[in-house]
Amino acid sequence: MDLHSTYPGVMDLKWRAQQRLPKFVWEYLDSGTGVEATKARNRAALDRVGFLPSILHGPQSPDLSCTLLGQKMPLPFGIAPVGMSGLVWPDAEGHLARAAATAGIPYSMSTVATQSPEDIAPHLGPHAWFQMYPPKDEEIRRDMLARARSAGFTALILTVDVPVASRRERQTRSGLTNPPKLTPRVLAQVAMRPAWALATAQRGMPHMRTLDKYVSGPQANLPPTAHVGYLLRTSPDWEYARWLRDNWEGPFLIKGVLRPEDAEPLERIGADALWISNHAGRQFDGSPATAEALPLVRAATRLPIIFDSGVESGLDILRALALGADFVMLGRAFHFALAALGQIGPAHLIDILKKDMIANMGQLGAADLAGLPPPITLSDLGPVSPV
Repeated sequence: MDLHSTYPGVMDLKWRAQQRLPKFVWEYLDSGTGVEATKARNRAALDRVGFLPSILHGPQSPDLSCTLLGQKMPLPFGIAPVGMSGLVWPDAEGHLARAAATAGIPYSMSTVATQSPEDIAPHLGPHAWFQMYPPKDEEIRRDMLARARSAGFTALILTVDVPVASRRERQTRSGLTNPPKLTPRVLAQVAMRPAWALATAQRGMPHMRTLDKYVSGPQANLPPTAHVGYLLRTSPDWEYARWLRDNWEGPFLIKGVLRPEDAEPLERIGADALWISNHAGRQFDGSPATAEALPLVRAATRLPIIFDSGVESGLDILRALALGADFVMLGRAFHFALAALGQIGPAHLIDILKKDMIANMGQLGAADLAGLPPPITLSDLGPVSPV
């Protein structure tokens, strides 16, 4: 089967994913928080970023490579961390890590993944990043860093935009709990999605394996959008970030930056890159779109900037780069690909994004990423529905 004839874009993978996932899993993956205004703003802000096409450049073979953190990357995008990836598709972390290693792009693993650093170690490529939800206990913290380093993770991500659990009302309404409980309501949803049910039954119900070492016995009565990780973690402050910088050898990335005034103090504590993110609209429904925040933060720092939230195409990647990002990460899109196509999904999505970038760079006459023209602001035509 020619995948590009059936699934030529991210929206095709998204549609197929929804057909294959139980409702509670789909709501976990796709939902934001509140009325999902931030999620909508992310999309609308990217859609307002345009370019003036350029003509008469002759045949081109655009170069998609870039440099990040002193390393040459074949593509300007990678895989963002998503908690409980294995709920979306069994062995999600393994599939994603292997696809990233093959393509030579970064793979980011969450503290609250369904596999541990030790599980994923054999599958990691040279650009393996570990995303930390900050443990309160210093000994757990030290041990977690040592495990990530021993497994082969080369960069550490501190996520700073989750000081508390968000409400995520769609997720709550679906009946999802962490860990998932097979209530009659959930079982009815599972019965309607046999492919997911069979694949999950073969591997077992997912849980947060990295945390097994630190949590045992009965768990506290947590709200539906929280999880066992909240029993261990704290809301980090500036001193906490300095401690991590001092205790991690390798690139240190701060994820969840939106304020330009935070750039200078983050530089002072030794951050190697700033990651502009609003958690894809999953944490706070009063946040600006990341595409709106990006130029302001870019003007405030010389550090590399990584960008995420709402990215759904190769054109979106070019938009972010033109606004000042050095690199772009996608989370939901890679999980749409997994849910739609299983283990072959991530590689197909990488190919979709590459082809879309090349097609759009051809319209712009850009031979490489440095040759992208300045962005322009397009008229806001309202939501655009895929064909």
